[in-house]
Amino acid sequence: MDPIEKKPLYHFKPGSKILSLGFAGCNLHCPFCQNWHISQNTDIPGKWMKVGEVISAALQNNSPSIAYTYSEPLIHAEYIIDCMVLARKHGIANVLVTNGCINAEAAAKILALTDAANVDLKCFSAQTYGKTLGGFAASSVAASSVSNEDIFKTVLEFIKLCSEMGIHIEITTLVVPGLNDSIEELNAAAQFIAYVNSEIPWHLTAYHPDYRWNAPRTDPEFLKNTAKEAKKILRYVHTGNI
Repeated sequence: MDPIEKKPLYHFKPGSKILSLGFAGCNLHCPFCQNWHISQNTDIPGKWMKVGEVISAALQNNSPSIAYTYSEPLIHAEYIIDCMVLARKHGIANVLVTNGCINAEAAAKILALTDAANVDLKCFSAQTYGKTLGGFAASSVAASSVSNEDIFKTVLEFIKLCSEMGIHIEITTLVVPGLNDSIEELNAAAQFIAYVNSEIPWHLTAYHPDYRWNAPRTDPEFLKNTAKEAKKILRYVHTGNI
């Protein structure tokens, strides 16, 4: 059980607790991953839960929502769809915490069962998505047929689809010095979010050195100043991890 604000969701059932269901594995390979112990390794201690056990756990904890989170839930699409269907039958809201790397047909099926989502907009650069974050690199066949632009476009289209389907959406960007922290790139990200819907909350979170990335921590003052600028076009901008 987590505070829902940890997802982070600040504008969906604020103050409530949420049952958080975690997974192993990811379809991105971010060298600065803050959850790399579970995202980049599938041989980890865990517990397999049947779908009915997940819903029972939510009911027993009086949780109004279930979050599919921690690593990337979309690579377990069939399982989370089964959970979401049963959760809906019991009046439990479904929350997706995701990188948004999924094709449109599968996205539409999952989002039809989703009540709220926090989407990681890792950066605003097609080259960074393809070359540094390693989108879809787990499959050599997929990697050979997917361009940097395709990966970036997939994430942007996922965000737009969330908005079009009326799902409550909030966006998170981990601001990594030397990677995605240029004023131009952050402004472009803010402008894209405003284009989709200026009411979408944007979470700017501070990075700390982890996994394979040793850049210095994000400067809190830089983060606050970036948020101040973004608020000129977005209604809600939050800073985190400071």
